Amino acid sequence: MALYRTGSCRLHVDGGRLRKCLVMLYQPCHLSTSQKPQSVLSLIAAKAKLLNARYEHFLETKFPNFYVLYSTFMKGLRMLLIDGKEVHRIRRKMRSQGIQYHELSYREMERLRQFRRDIIKATPVMIISIPPFANYLVFVLMYLFPRQLLIRHFWTPRQQEEFLEIYHNKRKDVYEDVLDSMLKSVPCVTEQTLRDQIQHLVRQVQEGIHPKVTNIQEVRAAFSGPPFSLNSLDIQQMRALSRIMFLTPHLPAFFLQRRLRSHIFEIHHLDAALLQCGVKELSDEEVKRACYIRGLNSPHLSIEDCRKWLFCWLQLSARLKESEASLLLHSMVLLSANYLQSLEK
Repeated sequence: MALYRTGSCRLHVDGGRLRKCLVMLYQPCHLSTSQKPQSVLSLIAAKAKLLNARYEHFLETKFPNFYVLYSTFMKGLRMLLIDGKEVHRIRRKMRSQGIQYHELSYREMERLRQFRRDIIKATPVMIISIPPFANYLVFVLMYLFPRQLLIRHFWTPRQQEEFLEIYHNKRKDVYEDVLDSMLKSVPCVTEQTLRDQIQHLVRQVQEGIHPKVTNIQEVRAAFSGPPFSLNSLDIQQMRALSRIMFLTPHLPAFFLQRRLRSHIFEIHHLDAALLQCGVKELSDEEVKRACYIRGLNSPHLSIEDCRKWLFCWLQLSARLKESEASLLLHSMVLLSANYLQSLEK
């Protein structure tokens, strides 16, 4: 028993208890507040998730039409955020490893290409929504003009089918313009054999016959120089081909030529990457999307027919040099115009 004097008072403390108190006193004190906030945050997240589920159920039962738009918007927003993160990862990889665009894998190249087009289309809407209270106007415009203002992530399945058909019809409207321009330029080809082959090829397509890839490959020499090379196309030809590629035709000739060159080279690089990847490795959705951007109205075709067409396209693309890229551009008409009709015969 230890005896301590404090002033006039005596304090009797048991030795074992004293040691225990001293140990507890000098033990390191962990002042951590992480556990409580984490539990609070998880509780808030759970409550928010529950309220959101109730809200969605309310919309689904009371306002089913609005619920479709709401769910499509939320799903599209999540998909856009995922795409943004993936694009950021790809660009960081390109910077750190010194990789060029054409050295990426097919899926990485396609992700960058599509994301850039989506952002360009969405930029005007984002600019309009900057002023205070302008977002209400944006919602009205998005509701009234979804095809013109919204990107694919925010389309409903029905809208996707409808809008893709509209875009392809706009592309199909200039098929005859492209073919007529080719016939008008034939006399400028110096070699008689090439003139006859091009004229026969165009006449076949105009008569509803789907040409063979070998027939298109035979005329490749005429597209590396005048009058069919990218540098030799006149303004009307470039405008028609711009509409084939979903590019605005209302630009000066210099910009039309530059954009056509950039986009067809991009597709050529995608073709080379796809040959390494293999068409069989693509999902059904990826195959149909690949066919569509190359000129084919793929939503109306079976997946087997789409894979067959894409394989033929890659056969042609693999044989062409960059100087012959104009033939690949014209083949978006030559190989697509009568493919559906050829399957029905």
